[in-house]
Amino acid sequence: MLQSSETERSVVMSGGLVLGRVPWGWLLGVGLALIVLGSLALVVPLVFTLTTVTFVSLMLILGGGAHTAGAFWTRDWTSFFTHLLIGLLYLVVGFVSLEEPLQFAAGLTLMLAAFLIVGGLYRIILTLRFRFDHWGWMLANGVITLVLGIMIWRQWPFSGTWVIGTFIGIEMLFSGWTWVILGLALRRRAHRPLAS
Repeated sequence: MLQSSETERSVVMSGGLVLGRVPWGWLLGVGLALIVLGSLALVVPLVFTLTTVTFVSLMLILGGGAHTAGAFWTRDWTSFFTHLLIGLLYLVVGFVSLEEPLQFAAGLTLMLAAFLIVGGLYRIILTLRFRFDHWGWMLANGVITLVLGIMIWRQWPFSGTWVIGTFIGIEMLFSGWTWVILGLALRRRAHRPLAS
């Protein structure tokens, strides 16, 4: 039996999404915090780019240390040198990216631009080739992705200072608004009387 309270309640949302006893205020708070951080990332994207690069660098160093240690713990395996090389590669890339975060960000941005260009072209070609139902949406997606990739590439290496932070900011804004909307929906449901 579901217990009703002003702040929390087990809820089945439309579409079958089941949320256990979730305090709506926490969801609202997390959403607002993400909106503030996302807005801040859009104002100072370089700070968020460098923070992200630093985090990725530290994760590469930790992963490299774990791979290297794991290689020595399993040195009797036939793949000892493979694990050792992977661990050393992680360590080298982690330390280099920690030493030169702007260059690392520029490299990641260039890879992202290439990914967007290739992905956009692929979507355009696939859509024009098969013309399935509602193909215009996929074509628009491909064109926008291609144009975004070209814009980032044409501004490279300067785009390396802002693209990662900007994308993180946009993601935080969308996630934040999602949590806010979900929290408010739970709040509305919490105030409804339970069906007997």
